[in-house]
Amino acid sequence: MFARRLYSASSRTGFNEFQQYVLSAQPCARMTSGATRPTILTNTATDEVLVENTGITKRVVLNRPKALNALNLPIICRLYPLYKEWQRDPHGVVIIKGLGDKAFCAGGDIRAIYDAGVAGDFAGSPRQFFRDEYRLNYLIAKRSFPHIALLNGIVMGGGVGMSVHGQYRICTENAVFAMPETGIGFFCDVGGSYFLSRLGPLGMYLALTGARLKGAELVTAGIATHFVPSSQLCNTEVGLTATPAGHIESIINMYSQPVVADATSDIVRHRDQIERCFSLPSVEQIVAALEADAAAAELTEQQQLWARRTADTLGKMSPTSLKVVHRQLTEGRRLNYADCFKMEYRISQAFMHPGSDFFEGVRAVLVDKDKNPK
Repeated sequence: MFARRLYSASSRTGFNEFQQYVLSAQPCARMTSGATRPTILTNTATDEVLVENTGITKRVVLNRPKALNALNLPIICRLYPLYKEWQRDPHGVVIIKGLGDKAFCAGGDIRAIYDAGVAGDFAGSPRQFFRDEYRLNYLIAKRSFPHIALLNGIVMGGGVGMSVHGQYRICTENAVFAMPETGIGFFCDVGGSYFLSRLGPLGMYLALTGARLKGAELVTAGIATHFVPSSQLCNTEVGLTATPAGHIESIINMYSQPVVADATSDIVRHRDQIERCFSLPSVEQIVAALEADAAAAELTEQQQLWARRTADTLGKMSPTSLKVVHRQLTEGRRLNYADCFKMEYRISQAFMHPGSDFFEGVRAVLVDKDKNPK
């Protein structure tokens, strides 16, 4: 369990830098040591991102299946200038997917950030990674073209940032969504301030607990826009690749299936509890409400167990992260995309220091895997 400590997220570290950088003309100006800028639209079998431009349609394939297609800086630095160029073609279409069936994208390459910090680099590499990642997310959010993400497998963290801000998010029964950052001592970045806050109490629940949504639950929650069975995903992709922007919805509708809310899903079965508990103005009040529900005789045993389980989950998360995320989503409700990403960049840099919950959380969950952050 994380040590019970908190720190303020009010620092304005890096705010002015990001504000200027997000509008600058040269993305990824400084790459990590030994990295080189990939040649645009030149693919090899070992490239970590594959790009195909057929004229109207641009197809992006994240090509790190052994790493569950996690984003790293070279991928981000290759995609940013392409997305910038594609902005000039409002009639174009961008389709993005992950290679293989296990993951669309399991997140950012957090292990690389951890290794940089262990080596004493708490500024250079982490600063560049988050700045450039958020910059790419912002481009997707403010795109002038239809952006279609095919969500088959794991969709977490950075993978959410590469998909949820686009116009179409097509999920299959294999899709698994989560924003699990509070469990590693971080916060729900990649635009979580914007999209999670607009889901209301459900967004707060997903952000604080890191709860997973599977398959059609993504549509029920508002994370995905359409559900297509995995058996039809290839046909959907082929149809979209050959279709002008004006006919996209007809192709998606041809293969998608209507979603009826599953009464056995936690976000449906416990909707009233989620809305009541996770709309409260502080983490402490949320926990108190859950503990009260766990002992409430007027509730069903199922409702009591859910409340107990959810309160226990929050007790295992970084207290710093819980407080930061609650404030982040509260502030995000009134901010536009640009201001959300500026805020998130500032917060990300506040976590990049020795002894932060982030480095201890990554050690416990991803490195040593002892599941015992201290």
